[in-house]
Formats: sequence, C-alpha cells, structure tokens
Amino acid sequence: MPEGLHPSTHPPLPPTTEDDRVLWLRLLRSRRVGIATFFRLLSEHGSPAAALDALPEIARAAGVERYNTFCEEAARSELSRGADAGATLICYGSSEYPKALYDLADPPPLLWARGDISLLNKPSIGMVGARNASSLGGRTARMLASELSEQGHVIVSGLARGIDTSAHIASLEHGTIAVLAGGVDVIYPSENAHLARDISLKGLLISEQPMGLAPQARHFPRRNRLISGLSIGLIVVEAAAKSGSLITARNALDQGREVLAVPGHPFDARASGCNMLIRDGATLVRSAADVLETLAPLAPDAPVLQPELSLNIPPPPPERRGLAETAALHQQILSRLGPSPLPEDQLIRDLAQPAATIGPVLVELELDGKISRAAGGMLTKEL
Repeated sequence: MPEGLHPSTHPPLPPTTEDDRVLWLRLLRSRRVGIATFFRLLSEHGSPAAALDALPEIARAAGVERYNTFCEEAARSELSRGADAGATLICYGSSEYPKALYDLADPPPLLWARGDISLLNKPSIGMVGARNASSLGGRTARMLASELSEQGHVIVSGLARGIDTSAHIASLEHGTIAVLAGGVDVIYPSENAHLARDISLKGLLISEQPMGLAPQARHFPRRNRLISGLSIGLIVVEAAAKSGSLITARNALDQGREVLAVPGHPFDARASGCNMLIRDGATLVRSAADVLETLAPLAPDAPVLQPELSLNIPPPPPERRGLAETAALHQQILSRLGPSPLPEDQLIRDLAQPAATIGPVLVELELDGKISRAAGGMLTKEL
C-alpha cells in the first residue's frame, strides 16, 4: 500500500456497536472490495455507511450496471455464527487488535478469534516447515517450541500437518496461536480437530476469513503473511526448495522480521529450502539459545506504536470528473499495467497525477474487474 494511503495515516474509528460491526462486515465482504479498497473507501467517505452508499455509483462509473453490496442479513448471520462458535470479532484500531500487524502493508481490517486474545499482544515467534516432516524434524520443532514458550514467547504456526502440529503441541501449555486459512470454525486438516479444540481452550485460533469458509489454495499465502506478521522472528524447520514455508520466509523478510532456519543434511530434499535460506543470510539455528540470542536485540517487550484514532470527520466530496476525463484516465492506467505487478505508488508517479485523483479511478477499475490488487499495493491488469 503506497505511503500516505496506509490506514495508519488516517486510521478509522473501530466499530463499537453491533450495528457498526455489521457495516464493517458489509463493506469488507462486498464484491471486489479488498483490504486496500476497504481502507481507501473509509478514508474517502468517512464512514462505512457512506462508503456502502457510494459503492453502486462507483461501480456504475466503472461500467458495472448491477452492483449489489453485501447484504445486512448475511453480515448479521456471520456475526451470529461467530457468537455460536464462541469467537470474537477483532477490528482494526481496537485495543484487542494485534499491534504487530499495524505495520503490515495490508493489515486485515477484521479478525475472528477463538480463545485467549491476550496472546495477540505478547512477544511471538513463528515456526513453519514441512508437512511430511521427518522424525528428526518433528523432534527439533518440539524442542524449540517447548523451550522458547517456556521463556515467555508465544509460538505462532498454521495448524498444518508435520512441523506446525509439533510446534503447537509442544507450546500448548504456555500459549500458542494457530492462524487458519479458512474460518476459525472450519478446521483443516480435519485430523487436527482435537488439537484445534485444545488450542481454543489454552491458546488462540485466528483467521481473517469469514466464519464457515472452507480453506482454498489461494487462502494459504494470505494466512502465511499473518503467521510472519504476528511474529518478531520466523523459524523454518525442514523445508524443500519449493516449500510454501519459503513463501512465509519471504513474507517475513518483506515485513522486516528476522528469518532463522534449522540446517539439514545437504542431500536431504526436505532440508534444501532451509539450507538455501541460511546460504542467503538467514540465522542458523542449532538450539533455542541461538533463537533467543538473535531476537533479543529486537526488544520484543518494547511497545509497538498503535495509530491514534482520528475523529473520522468525513472529507469533502471529490470533484466529479467528466466522462471523457474518466475514460482517458482508465485508458492511461490500463495501458501501463500488465500481468507483472506494479506498485501503486510507482503507477501514480508514472502518471504524474495526484494520488487523490488516481485512487478513486483505481477503485472503479478494481470493482469493474479490470485490475487486481495484491499485498503491498501491487497492481496487475486482468487479461
């Protein structure tokens, strides 16, 4: 998300009533409204109600004649399902929101959580690795997770088979966070249902996805960025050269987190990813002491600045653009975008136009399905 457009620049007031939470859910769940668009609409229109009222007109300006926002009944149904599951809806800007996520390029506006939400603001270390972990890999993960949790660190992982499972089990008594790719009431893999129940009682299950949503392949990279985002450092224990754990490691680096890796035998394919990380500069981990020594300078108990809440005064309505001017802007933007991601701030510089002019046009094109926005404000043209 380009500098100046991050939600911490003009943070929205968090919802305080059920009706407010319904409005946030309706806006975030509306078709083609992603995280960046959600915060942009709140900033431009001052409130979720005003943003919802404006969405159909924005969509029509983008050429979408029939655009319906997420309905109130469905939003209230999600809230009810969350309450039935014993889950808490945590909103950006609230006292419960994890402070570590404020500096992400795309902080989730809403999080569903089941369990001890106080764990979200304790020093945390992420641990990921192979699903088909070796016996040695599992033992290493359990040893590290147990010793680090005993030292007061919350272990964060993804509830997957293998290393994730070992990490959660070993740190359960001291608090562990499982970040899910689907809804917090949909446990995947199903074989970890009992572990998930234990975590909900002694630790925390968390997800940015809607209640009841079964995880799909595209949800796992989104989940991975939260595992690293919640952590001051990420440990990779057994990972092949093309492992999803390496995606989490890249997320950690992009987020300014420390990356650590457990080395393995050079001829073991399950260790090739870890060995590559170490070759490229990750900290080599032989024991929990290595981890503690590396992360100590990061001062995990130092407060992370939480954005001050604005008065949320709606901004004045932007000047309406003429049809010809809008069409010309659409064409200029689309001509500069392709299948390769381009940072939004770079596009704005290329166009030599104010961000306040380009931003609303990008929303129109996103709602029209002509462009897509990925993490970090990266834009691509839909082909």
